[in-house]
Amino acid sequence: MVARVAGVFDEKLTEAIANSKILVVGAGGIGCEILKNLVLTGFPQIEIIDLDTIDVSNLNRQFLFHKEHVGKSKAQVAKDSALSFNPNVNIVAHHDSVISNDYGVSYFKQFNIVLNALDNRVARNHVNRMCLAANVPLIETGTAGYAGQVELIKKGVTQCYECQPKAPQKSFPGCTIRNTPSEPIHCIVWAKHLFNQLFGEEDPDQDVSPDTADPEAAGDAGSTALTSESSSGNVERKSTRTWAAETNYDPEKLFAKLFGDDIRYLLSMENLWKKRRPPTPLSWDSLPGKDNIEIQHSGLPDQRVWSVYECAQVFAASCKALQTDLKSRPEGDHLVWDKDEKSAMDFVTACANIRSHIFNIPLKSRFEIKSMAGNIIPAIATANAIVAGLAVLRAQALLKGELETCTSVYLRPKVNHRGQLFVPEKTLTPPNPKCYVCSPKPEVALACNLKHLTLKDLNTAFKEGLNMQAPDATVEGKGLVVLSSEPGETDHNNEKTLEEIGLNDGCALLVDDFLQNYEVRVRLQQEDEEKTWRLVTDADSPMLGPKEEKTANGSSGSEPKPGPSRSKEDSDSDMEIIEEDDDGEPKPKPPKRRRTEMTDEVVELC
Repeated sequence: MVARVAGVFDEKLTEAIANSKILVVGAGGIGCEILKNLVLTGFPQIEIIDLDTIDVSNLNRQFLFHKEHVGKSKAQVAKDSALSFNPNVNIVAHHDSVISNDYGVSYFKQFNIVLNALDNRVARNHVNRMCLAANVPLIETGTAGYAGQVELIKKGVTQCYECQPKAPQKSFPGCTIRNTPSEPIHCIVWAKHLFNQLFGEEDPDQDVSPDTADPEAAGDAGSTALTSESSSGNVERKSTRTWAAETNYDPEKLFAKLFGDDIRYLLSMENLWKKRRPPTPLSWDSLPGKDNIEIQHSGLPDQRVWSVYECAQVFAASCKALQTDLKSRPEGDHLVWDKDEKSAMDFVTACANIRSHIFNIPLKSRFEIKSMAGNIIPAIATANAIVAGLAVLRAQALLKGELETCTSVYLRPKVNHRGQLFVPEKTLTPPNPKCYVCSPKPEVALACNLKHLTLKDLNTAFKEGLNMQAPDATVEGKGLVVLSSEPGETDHNNEKTLEEIGLNDGCALLVDDFLQNYEVRVRLQQEDEEKTWRLVTDADSPMLGPKEEKTANGSSGSEPKPGPSRSKEDSDSDMEIIEEDDDGEPKPKPPKRRRTEMTDEVVELC
């Protein structure tokens, strides 16, 4: 294409493009634009990876997709559409997760450049580490509304994606989610937890039953609950999944327990409602809106707020659909919540709105709940196109060997006082010498109470705090295996405290992740007052662990011990905040990251 037109590119760049091989990670809004630009430029060898399938909501900005493509692989359809622009390009599409074992360091080494067009931090962290290990330049992109950025990550030359600490993911106390929701997002998180309890991977930290260990509910909280007869359903306190299976996922019985019996149980915790408006239990046979069903609705269906009765009908239909899907899978398998899977999204929308009505919280449309539940960011097609264009220009500069010109570029929502819409940094941002990922000898301290922190908690700290996929840990100097990613090898120690397995203050662990080819030295730091754990990268900038998430939750009867209620989703643009000096140029100080929290605004990320 363009690279073949004489006089457009110089001979050096034309030859470099002809001999290059490019990997694009992500086939969403930015990924589609990048692929189109690469194909029209004339890059001959391209691979693209994306695990997602096409949803109707993608069609307004992901222009390689059309209505007939809904439900199909994004990567495959993007490939087919792009080839219509230039059939001479060799494109390999992978409908897969980039975190898969199939895409190790040797896989990344075959590429000249990797372009990231992802929408979640976990995958971004992983690609960042793989490119560092393979010593392949990574061009990171992101948009948030009308703002955007393009950043080069080159081992030993620029800061990596994880050089600057990021704000912890917003979370909510377990007792708020389970007992006293006050915002729509509380009900949405509860509904997602319920999905996992019924159909997904069960997690005791995502219990949805009333929390009798709520510190506000002092005294005999819950002791008089459920004394009145329930019209239907079994109220025996047991695993939600077990009970649901015994009822054959009967929608009416599930409804009676979740939105009737459990609410009456909460009402018995009288201390909770002294300064709050108490919730109102619902009955399947007398739901609001049942006698006032609109025959015709105007506008888009997803943008209309359903009545409680409609929510109950959607709840029943989605329960049956999800049960059928679950039964079709091998024994022991589970469903994974996906905002683009109709039954899963219908289930969360219906449950969140029913619970919102019970707690006198405004109901939301399916569109709004999808945005909040997916924790995604506003996407503007024009911003995606601009950022993708800048990314491919940076790729061309890299191929020409003009590394020093590949500074980060920021797309502003509006022009500044100098008339700039694109604000480049003056120089490449060097690596953070204390980065626990890309420094020559990565090291981090883990502050915890060794008498209380268990090996299972330590594994969580490595996965959530250090963003590892399959951590293995040995004691430095001794070679003693403390934690193994091999199933069953160290599981018998999961409930033992670090002190019980022989670890003490100042002990150093060598922790590695073979999937990421990443190793870090972790020094244990005893702190008697520490409730959970926190990472400390240096004396001045501690990286907080999920301290606020641990609540005084406890267990009752045969229920699993509850813990922090947090959303596992972490989709964000990780846009950088750049402060300008008086001349309108960005200051050269290290940029701070901000992340988009789960809010009530309607948001979507490409």
